[in-house]
Amino acid sequence: MSVQERKERERAGRERLIVATAREIAEQQGWDAVTTRRLAERIEYSQPVLYSHFRGKREIIGAVALEGAAEMAAAVRAAAAAADGPRARVTALARAYLDFAESNPAVYDAMFLLDGGLVFAKEDTPEPLKDAFAALLESLGEVAGDGVHPGVFTEVFWSALHGLATLARSGRLPPEYAERRTELLVDRLAVI
Repeated sequence: MSVQERKERERAGRERLIVATAREIAEQQGWDAVTTRRLAERIEYSQPVLYSHFRGKREIIGAVALEGAAEMAAAVRAAAAAADGPRARVTALARAYLDFAESNPAVYDAMFLLDGGLVFAKEDTPEPLKDAFAALLESLGEVAGDGVHPGVFTEVFWSALHGLATLARSGRLPPEYAERRTELLVDRLAVI
């Protein structure tokens, strides 16, 4: 291995450490607790080293969001693949999405509620975000209904899931009806 390859591997390892540490702090204490000073102390590197990887917290949030998007896409695909038939796939997808949001609140915030400097629904949208949408579209496109654009249907269904996830997390929806809400969403929107 060349010196250059070793340096690149070490740099990538430091970036993974920074992102993992930011994510850990955010999940335990919230994003307000994630500061460059705290990260530098926790990973035992100086702040200038941290800034050589990320220009600041915004870029770190973006990196966590991209990692989360890849994880969510994998979770949604796995759930849908394990289900039999369109209705079961859509229901499994919805549950996987909502479970991901509940289990990873800081990551979900980084993906959808915080400014990570990421561009959505544009040509230069990062690949992990496009893939997360594609993971939803793969199952939802087949239940959009005649004359309904599959991408637009996926956006509407995703918006409903996001609303449910956000309202449930903030305590604005009674938890005892969570499963019924998911069933109602699938019943009313998916043409099966």
